Amino acid sequence: MPELPEVETVRRGLIKIAKGRKIIGIDVHYPQTITNDVEMFKEALIGQTIEDINRRGKYLLFHFSNQLTMISHLRMEGKYFGIPEGEVPRKHTHVVFHLDDNTQLCYNDTRKFGRMTLVETGEELSYAGLKTIGPEPTDKDFTLEYFKDIVHKGRREIKPFLLDQKGVAGLGNIYVDEVLWMSQIHPEEHANNLTDQQITRLRENIIDEIAIATEHHGTTVHSYTNAFGHAGDFQNELHAYGRVGEPCERCGTKLVKIKVAQRGTTFCPHCQQLSEE
Repeated sequence: MPELPEVETVRRGLIKIAKGRKIIGIDVHYPQTITNDVEMFKEALIGQTIEDINRRGKYLLFHFSNQLTMISHLRMEGKYFGIPEGEVPRKHTHVVFHLDDNTQLCYNDTRKFGRMTLVETGEELSYAGLKTIGPEPTDKDFTLEYFKDIVHKGRREIKPFLLDQKGVAGLGNIYVDEVLWMSQIHPEEHANNLTDQQITRLRENIIDEIAIATEHHGTTVHSYTNAFGHAGDFQNELHAYGRVGEPCERCGTKLVKIKVAQRGTTFCPHCQQLSEE
């Protein structure tokens, strides 16, 4: 599933190919992608200009000239790409926006889990997934005081605690494994068992890891590509995720994989030990 660095990379690509463009037609090949009435969706957007594209957590926000915003959640396999008008979109393309520069902005989704929802601009944060989302993982928004407060109150294991978007926005399976390895914290450690020193280190690693991964255009593990069809390259920088059986870069112990909160989880059993209750 695309996580924050991948979604931000997609957003930056979309800015280059779609910002300022007027929609002159829309084809919907898989109606379930649109949570609104499809005809209403098309009627509302045809003739409108894409004024800006923002992001909140893992959600893309397309702002249109008629004060409507399209919330786009890529879910597991969703991706956008642009092609010239007249070219046949690739298989699994479910929505096509025909733009006024003789190009097509295509939404492709092999698993068909992604969704688009049209809301009035200004109402985005009342949308289900955005209503309770935590701060962005930046030094400014994700303060140490805030993080200490929510971690001290946490009763769950730290991995599902971080995966829950209510605490901090944008972290998924890959980057949670990575920041826990970097912070030498066992994924099954209960959040409220962490020391202030561990919390401080974990916050710093979350901020740094997301920033660096974004600069590397995200991580391509399965099929993620940006809006230009290019894969990310941060998979070459991973320390834990996807490296089960390989030696830990820190101590040489073989990395192991377990299930935590129904998610495959890779960690070092030597460096990341559970504290004694």
